[in-house]
Amino acid sequence: MKKILIAGATGYLGRHLIAELQERQLPFQAIARNPQKLERFQLPPDTLIRAEVTQPDTLRGQLKGIDTLISTVGITRQKDGLTYMDVDYQANLNLLEEAKRAGARKFIYISAINGQQMRHLKIMAAKERFVDALMASGLEYQIVRPNGFFSDMTDFLDMAKGGRVYLFGNGNCKLNPIHGRDLAKTIIDEMGSSATELEVGGPDILTQNEIAVLALKAVGHPPNILHLPDWNRRLLIWLMRTFTSSKTYGPFEFFLTMMAQDNVAPRYGVERLEHFFRKEVDKL
Repeated sequence: MKKILIAGATGYLGRHLIAELQERQLPFQAIARNPQKLERFQLPPDTLIRAEVTQPDTLRGQLKGIDTLISTVGITRQKDGLTYMDVDYQANLNLLEEAKRAGARKFIYISAINGQQMRHLKIMAAKERFVDALMASGLEYQIVRPNGFFSDMTDFLDMAKGGRVYLFGNGNCKLNPIHGRDLAKTIIDEMGSSATELEVGGPDILTQNEIAVLALKAVGHPPNILHLPDWNRRLLIWLMRTFTSSKTYGPFEFFLTMMAQDNVAPRYGVERLEHFFRKEVDKL
């Protein structure tokens, strides 16, 4: 059978992809800088490729026999002195060049919904620059564009614990975030399709107000939402861009921009945000 390679295997989505591939008993390998983070999967030694994707020399010759590479490589918060261009662009470019040398057929890359319209943001500038390189690579490709994970919605829960959720504007912007498990299933399901772009969302389309109510309900509080004028959001972005480095403002710039627009994608999966919130509260 054709072999799949997961890059970014130790991340949130990468771990869900490994679990899905194991369940389907599909042949795969996983790239990891720190394989110990994957111990719970009990992977055979020949399944693991120890490499640092930001250092192309560590990848050389290690992708032989790979048919399809799925890359979730990217950073939300910059660390180790690396920038978005170092990781979201250059590290993925390193993978792409090595995949071509190894004779891989297809490269699947995880970006974000509406990324083409958000190139002015630091993180999306890097991601979409790689998308451009991938489209021009000559390999078969697929750009997967999820519109947010359930795990991103824990910010609502964190506010709800204090008894109130703060939103910018009227809170009517819509989104349908997806659970990592459902996204992993969708990626594997669609891996053989001819679609070059795939927008993916969860089963429930919700307004920010509705998500806030679900979060407050999960922690046992009545609905209590404070709507801040949208100029506060715009001012906060300007202040952070002006007085902090991209290392600090990058994730906030992205989050605050996403919260000011609808992010609705075709619906996939079965996991519900309300159930996810309840499970998260039960862990406390």
